[in-house]
Amino acid sequence: MDLQLTDKVAVITGGSVGIGLAIARGLAAEGVHLALCARDGKRLRAVADTIKTDFPVRVIAVPADIATPGGVALLAGAVDAEFGGADILINNAGTGSEETILEAPDERWQAYWELHVMAAVRLARALAPGMKARGGGVILHNASICATQPLGYEPIYNVTKAALVMFSKCLANELIGDGIRVNAVNPGLVMTPDWQKTAKQLTAGTDTSWEAYLQKVADDNAPIGRFAEPEEIADLFVFLCSPRASYAVGSTYYIDGGWLRTTT
Repeated sequence: MDLQLTDKVAVITGGSVGIGLAIARGLAAEGVHLALCARDGKRLRAVADTIKTDFPVRVIAVPADIATPGGVALLAGAVDAEFGGADILINNAGTGSEETILEAPDERWQAYWELHVMAAVRLARALAPGMKARGGGVILHNASICATQPLGYEPIYNVTKAALVMFSKCLANELIGDGIRVNAVNPGLVMTPDWQKTAKQLTAGTDTSWEAYLQKVADDNAPIGRFAEPEEIADLFVFLCSPRASYAVGSTYYIDGGWLRTTT
């Protein structure tokens, strides 16, 4: 299937690892030029160099903290300077949390609000006008199954991801008249370095391996009985970026191996 993405320009936040990296490689394989953003500049530049070696596309690395207005401005400026704008925006940057509502201070709530919600708001304001001028575009938000089915140990993550899904719906309604399609994706269990790091910490000094710990998480939650590989999630993102998904507007797509325990 020709996804009709050759020579489009995509901006991907959190693009140096995990789902973001898998999306970047998936889009590059379709001929999409990339602006990758993450805070770890060394790792980001190494990823960009590898993608340029593997695929005949242009790639720029923009080290920035998009949880800040300055980081968003830096990213948007780099995209304009290199490509004259973008056709695709993937709001992927994010991280899990661990706290209780009664003990978490305001500063912790604010930090996750800036990362999961305000970064998406600011990037939409910065890049959507250029998308309109280019004839339209696509904005995708990487949210989480936790936006609908919360995990008890990370209330701030749950709340801010739910807000991101609602923002996605509102933005979709506002921008579709300009030819810009907006959707959200709610992944379930995905084998990312964050999950592996947590599992190793929790099993250190025990008789349980980190692999066995994660397998139990999968067995307890996902009927499919395993974690997804990042590439399995990325494939859905890549399709939603394509004109082949032209009627996909304002929706939230679950890709969770059957974990969601209700219908939506």
